[in-house]
Amino acid sequence: MAKKPDKPSGEPSKPSKPSKAILLGIGLDNDGHKRVTTGPNFALLGGTQDTHDEMTEKAIKINEKLTHRGKQLHEVSSEEFDEIAHAVGLRRNPPGKSE
Repeated sequence: MAKKPDKPSGEPSKPSKPSKAILLGIGLDNDGHKRVTTGPNFALLGGTQDTHDEMTEKAIKINEKLTHRGKQLHEVSSEEFDEIAHAVGLRRNPPGKSE
């Protein structure tokens, strides 16, 4: 029996790359300094010192919660991520509404 090709073109399929996810924090307030903080699964850009420190704290706490659950960022559902984010003090704003 002949092996069927994996793709219509007859090429075998490539192994899929592992999933990746990243937290991206952007501070929109500014005090003239450029701030960038990165971690294994997050990048935080901009903001005043206070804003940047708060974003950093939240990213670290999210990672602690993920570690406690034995999961990585790319392994949680959006519902589970929302639960974790809420637990560290973040909240989702409905589309079209700003504070």
